[in-house]
Amino acid sequence: MPALPSHDVADLSAAPLGKARIEWAERSMPVLRAIRGRFEAEKPLEGHTVAACLHVTTETANLMRTLRAGGADVTLVASNPLSTQDDTAAALVSEYGISTYAIRGEDNETYYGHIDAALDLQPTITMDDGCDLVNRLHTQRPEQAAQVLAGTEETTTGVIRLRAMERANALRYPIIAVNDTPTKHLFDNRYGTGQSTLDGIIRATNLLLAGRTVVVAGFGYCGRGVASRAKGLGADVVVTEINPIRGLEAAMEGYRVMTMEEAAPQGDVFITVTGNTSILRQEHFEAMKDGAVICNSGHFDVEIDIASLEKIADDRREVRPNAEEFVLTDGRRIVLLASGRLVNLGAAEGHPASVMDMSFADQSLAAQWLARNHEGLEARVYDLAVDLDAEVARLKLESMGKTIDSLTAEQEHYLASYDIGT
Repeated sequence: MPALPSHDVADLSAAPLGKARIEWAERSMPVLRAIRGRFEAEKPLEGHTVAACLHVTTETANLMRTLRAGGADVTLVASNPLSTQDDTAAALVSEYGISTYAIRGEDNETYYGHIDAALDLQPTITMDDGCDLVNRLHTQRPEQAAQVLAGTEETTTGVIRLRAMERANALRYPIIAVNDTPTKHLFDNRYGTGQSTLDGIIRATNLLLAGRTVVVAGFGYCGRGVASRAKGLGADVVVTEINPIRGLEAAMEGYRVMTMEEAAPQGDVFITVTGNTSILRQEHFEAMKDGAVICNSGHFDVEIDIASLEKIADDRREVRPNAEEFVLTDGRRIVLLASGRLVNLGAAEGHPASVMDMSFADQSLAAQWLARNHEGLEARVYDLAVDLDAEVARLKLESMGKTIDSLTAEQEHYLASYDIGT
């Protein structure tokens, strides 16, 4: 057996199961598979070292295989302590020879130690999900940050952080906001988060959502997906928002729109998807029904004020895997899922592979584009080129056996002209 790459994973003996699951996911990722085939022939990432801080799932494993097929040296670390699939991490190391540092449930010290291990390899390209790797570079290793050529960012929270860094002139290298690409946020955020969030809730609780009141905090693309899927399962959906346009859209979609203060005593299940902090707070917990379930599907575990919940609780216990019950002084019980971290990854398997197929195709093409074009870029946040995004959509349609129309010459002229009236 060849020497294993540097790594820190829970159990290498789980690798065969991980490999089987990675191959299963690959069946639903035809776009990424096609890109990997091209990368193997062209080697567009030859000479580059990629440090990736992403959720260590079967879908991510197929992205890592694609980057390596393109000629890159690749290291993967977890972007969330509860999102790692330990069998996947093991398979990446022993079956695919990819350096991986990720253990489900790792503590904060280990988490950042893993990020440092990836950065020690002097990456030329970073690939982040939440900006933790980029933040570590800029705050702890500023001299090294200046040596990185380019990067990508996968999620809304990370892009928010990056744009704040750009405004403050703190960003030291160009980064593509893959999250803002239509084939990512229109599908991954809406359909992926919508399905996987409810999957996590149901696995953790076995609740019937039909007839229950589900409160969705935030009506961005993720919130739209969660609300839609909850409504489809028969729930009475309440949406809370701070943006009047999004609040109006939710109302037009038929959801009840109100403040969290109004929603707190009505809800049976509360789902935060805002990307902000302290969405569910002490005053909300004190108004909730006995047995209310609270969970988060935003990137970081700050949307639920767990410290306040602990303060007003007399007792706490695990009632099911990934479900912890807090007993308040008056006897009411509130159930927290997945420790307030991403419920779709902490209590389930994350997004379906067919959705991540597009997101990770975007990541692959973004890495290729950056490898070719980084020299002419400023240290700011960029969007993925429209033609690359369209290519991902075209390949996805093709894999689904769908075809669309093309403009005729007359139609092209009509759209490009200004001299044709009514």
